[in-house]
Amino acid sequence: MAEKRYFRQQTPFVVPTTDGKLIEEHIGQASTGTEQYSVAHMVAPPQWSEPHQRPEFDEVTIIVRGRKRFEVDGDIIELSAGESLLIKAGARVRYSNPFDAECEYWSICVPAFSPATVHREEE
Repeated sequence: MAEKRYFRQQTPFVVPTTDGKLIEEHIGQASTGTEQYSVAHMVAPPQWSEPHQRPEFDEVTIIVRGRKRFEVDGDIIELSAGESLLIKAGARVRYSNPFDAECEYWSICVPAFSPATVHREEE
């Protein structure tokens, strides 16, 4: 019998966090062993932020609800529901939700997200 050419994800890998952010990796290194790309659903709580980073991967963010702030190489960009942003590998970026409502979004990384290639700075 031929190998199936699809994969149905019913139990995404929930990344353990300590900052209240929900990260559900549907496809990627932690969930499916996929190294070429990763797809994750995220919910950032109000007033959330993380340190600057300089990833070795491109990242596309698609906002579903709420707003999210991006600091990219010194520029400040704020996205709302229905908007998306591509940040190229090597950019110095900081993600935050300094607003009063949750921000729900999807993230696609190429190649796949990896803690070893995100290069988070110390705060």
